[in-house]
Amino acid sequence: MTALLRYQGALLIRSQGWLAPFAVYAVFTAVGIRPGDRTLDSLGYAAAGLVPLTAWLVRVCATAEPPAARAVTAAAAGPARAHAAALLTGLGGALFTGLLAAGYTLLVGDPAGHALVPAALAGVAAVAVCALTGAAVGAVCGPPLVPGRGFAVLGAGLGSLLAWVAPFSPARVAVTALIGAARAGAADPAFPAAASAGALLLAGAAGAAVCLAAARRG
Repeated sequence: MTALLRYQGALLIRSQGWLAPFAVYAVFTAVGIRPGDRTLDSLGYAAAGLVPLTAWLVRVCATAEPPAARAVTAAAAGPARAHAAALLTGLGGALFTGLLAAGYTLLVGDPAGHALVPAALAGVAAVAVCALTGAAVGAVCGPPLVPGRGFAVLGAGLGSLLAWVAPFSPARVAVTALIGAARAGAADPAFPAAASAGALLLAGAAGAAVCLAAARRG
């Protein structure tokens, strides 16, 4: 799997498919996060933006290979492992970006009376939860389940919106907890254990289903 991840990472970088999603997220954070804003609010904002970013990036990785190269990779490593490596590469890139945004937020934000360590832990957890939720959206809205680009983009957009607003969404729960702690003022944010577990289960189930579909079609 390590070799597959290296291959997918190199393929992503050479394809330059990461430029558009990263540029959009950079503008999103630059507009919404300003020095002096409350740290917890800004962390929630940065985490929420990772849902569509991860969904976009996961689809980019899942479609980066030309069909002939994809067939060779699937034959050498197995279609399920090859597809899993693409999904994990997209998730890893989004997590790295989210951690950079969280670090910037912690540097320039106003703690507003909250301790740095609990705020940082809650922010990193929210970043992970939103990235995992976005990875689940991107996985089910990409090949082999949704091979067409138009329907995939529409599905990823609607899925990201659902992840923001649905009461049962782990991403919404994690971001809401950060914003609620920011407005409460005194209490430090709690680690979103339930949301983290839910995001892991959601991403794991989506990834397993998609990889199984890839294996059957491979």
